[in-house]
Amino acid sequence: MSIWERIAEALAALANGEGLAAVFDKLWAEPERTVAFTIAVVALGAKMAKADGLVTRNEVAAFREVFTIPERDEENAARVFNLARQDVAGFDSYARKIAAMFDDRHDTLFDLMEGLFHIAVADNNYHDAEDQFLGLVAEIFGMTEAEFKTLRARYVPDADHDPYVVLGADASMSIAEIRELWRALVRETHPDRMMARGVPEEAIRMAEKKLVLINRAWEEISAKAA
Repeated sequence: MSIWERIAEALAALANGEGLAAVFDKLWAEPERTVAFTIAVVALGAKMAKADGLVTRNEVAAFREVFTIPERDEENAARVFNLARQDVAGFDSYARKIAAMFDDRHDTLFDLMEGLFHIAVADNNYHDAEDQFLGLVAEIFGMTEAEFKTLRARYVPDADHDPYVVLGADASMSIAEIRELWRALVRETHPDRMMARGVPEEAIRMAEKKLVLINRAWEEISAKAA
């Protein structure tokens, strides 16, 4: 039985008047949390798309790029997505459960935040409500303000694209230190490294855009130092 078939089985309880959050809480209480985690991730992505009050086709398409869903399981995934996007309220409970599950894997939470940013800008309109939503999720995930600004600089078209912010660097750092930071970011974005972190293949394609921005920021900084 696939994970989506297991989710469909769990959703059968909704016919008895239970909400998605109630089903999620029951699954989270079980020792094996894979199904609950998948629901939480889908719910966060759906609520992210709904944060500005309107879910667009581009946002749904972006969601599918970030979260892998086999064709035979699309109906079950769509049901979870539609149930979760009914309102924004309650997203924090899902975020807190995910944060607790990966409290020792900051890189995984960072990957998920990048996916949410990808969904947010898919309609070419980064709304204030989306920024607030992502800011709260980032806070729950234990991200620093600097890390959040770095993600925003990489993904939001009209954000401040200061090359130091894009790299997560500080202008007071030496050029050698910034070079090492840049090299580390390039290594982390390598497909093999991302696959090892469990990132979907679709999300790896997103990393190509991130790599372009990272390299461009380094080129700008190194040119000034020359």
